[in-house]
Formats: sequence, structure tokens, C-alpha cells
Amino acid sequence: MPLSITFIIIAITVVASLYAWRNQNLMENWVHHPQSVAQQNEWWRLLTSGFLHADFMHLFFNMFSLYIFGNVVEQQFMGIFGVTTGAIIYVGLYLVAIIVSDLPSYFKHKNDSRYYSLGASGGVAAIIFASIYFNPLTELIIFPIPLPIKGYIFGALYLFYSYYLSKKGNDGINHSAHFYGAAFGFILSLILVPGHLSAFLGMIRSSIGLF
Repeated sequence: MPLSITFIIIAITVVASLYAWRNQNLMENWVHHPQSVAQQNEWWRLLTSGFLHADFMHLFFNMFSLYIFGNVVEQQFMGIFGVTTGAIIYVGLYLVAIIVSDLPSYFKHKNDSRYYSLGASGGVAAIIFASIYFNPLTELIIFPIPLPIKGYIFGALYLFYSYYLSKKGNDGINHSAHFYGAAFGFILSLILVPGHLSAFLGMIRSSIGLF
């Protein structure tokens, strides 16, 4: 049985993160540093930063989330577009989401020499929200609350929380990457499979008792 695309992405990300923890030069050259992008045209950082993580827990939570939702979205795209095209679309969604999710922080901090960010959160958020588009009734658990909630409710809370903290937060987390990655994943899935929108809305209406 061939390896899933999701597993390959996870393996590459784990290897890159582990290696960067031991190689400061790689970390410095791959991390998202808006000033270097703007002044030295190091545009690759918008993508390579998505394969680096700050520590083990950061890496674990992102890759665990990608493992859970990635395989679902991967199979969904392959089922709709065929194996090869579906795989290309899936990889493209993930990689482009990493880039797109870094753009807001690039424009905001391109003159700030002290700003750095890293992590796959933008790409992972895109995959999670693609999954929510295809099945909004999937039950998710928000750590540490041990109560499952519907995917569409989680999505609304996630977007509100991420947007609010991107404007007000000062915790060193790139919340704008979470917000824009999630929005990109949902919108692109809608554009790629517009025919599913009626089913998406129908499932939500049914869930809340509207017909």
C-alpha cells in the first residue's frame, strides 16, 4: 500500500524541524523573517518556515492535527478529482496556504528586524477548514475542554479567536497565520468544489433544526 501524501509531508516536516534544532544556520535561513524577505528578497522563507517548529510540542500538535485531518482531505480530493490530480491539489492547498498565511505578518513586520515566526499552523489550519467544508458536522474537541463540538461551531470560534488575538494578542504567536490559513483552506475548497456548498449548508441547517 503506497504511503499517503499526508504521511510524506509529516515525515519531511519532522526531519526538517529536528535537523534545524541542531543546525542554527538552517534555522536562521529558513525561518520567516519579514525584513529579510523585503530587503534581501529571501522569498523562500514564506514557505520554508512552514517546515520548522519552535519545540517538540509545537511540532507534535501541528503534525498530529495534520495526520487526523490531512488523510481525510487527501482522500476527499482524490475521490473528486482522481488520484494524481487530487494529490496535486492537496499538496498545492497545503503549501500555498503556508505562504498565504505568512503574507499578513510579512506586510505588518517587514521593517521589524526583531520579528520572526515559524511553524506549519497556516497550512494545517487550511487542511482543517477544508475538512470542515466537506463535513461540517465532524465532532472536534478543543483542548483542554473534554466536550466535542460540531466542526462548523469550532470553525466559527477558531476564526473569531484567531482574528481577535491577531489584533489584540501579544503572546508571540502568529495568530494571523492561523486565521488566514483557515480562511484560505475553506475558500479554496469552496472554489474547487462549489457544488458541495448546498450540502454544507444543508448539514448545518439540519444540525440546528432549520429546514
